Amino acid sequence: MLRKHPNSKLAELFSGQPRLRTDPQGRYFIDRDGSHFGAVLEFLRSEQLPTANILEVHKEAVHYDIKPLIKRLEETPPLFGELVGRQQFLAKVPHYQENIEVLIRIARAEAIAARHSTILICVLRTDEDLGYYDNAINNLEADKDSLVTFGPWKAAPSVRDLLDCVKMDIERQGYRVSIEPHVTGRLFLSRSYDFFYKLTFTWW
Repeated sequence: MLRKHPNSKLAELFSGQPRLRTDPQGRYFIDRDGSHFGAVLEFLRSEQLPTANILEVHKEAVHYDIKPLIKRLEETPPLFGELVGRQQFLAKVPHYQENIEVLIRIARAEAIAARHSTILICVLRTDEDLGYYDNAINNLEADKDSLVTFGPWKAAPSVRDLLDCVKMDIERQGYRVSIEPHVTGRLFLSRSYDFFYKLTFTWW
């Protein structure tokens, strides 16, 4: 069964040299988290797809290079939406992944002896928004040193879509975060800017 797809890395592990190590009971040792390996085995037995943890099982399928399982998983709605929709959108948002890492780093640095860390982000949807950036920053009554800015981007998804992606990707790393609009508190030449959002990390 483990060699069902002969071109896979999994089949290679059990047919190549050197052979995998075994413990005193004869069980094979693979140096990898086995949390989702059961779903891989079930597919090899019966071609049944998992109904939960699709992304995690997909990672295992990619690691073991089981192409039929990879293809079937990528056709499921959750993974199709992630790979074809969300990830293609995020590829058009400049420095998206770097910004997520910066947000988490700042939140952790500000978490000392506190239940919450609050960080401001600025979301600029269009080039026109970018043109108002300096005025908006000057209008901001808050600490500007740790402000993280997203955008602009040339794709259809909205600011709300971007914020949902930010929340999703932070929570996937095990953090609890909420996002709400940040009111600047005053107008600049009778114009109000809605570029700013408050991210609140909850630690305990």
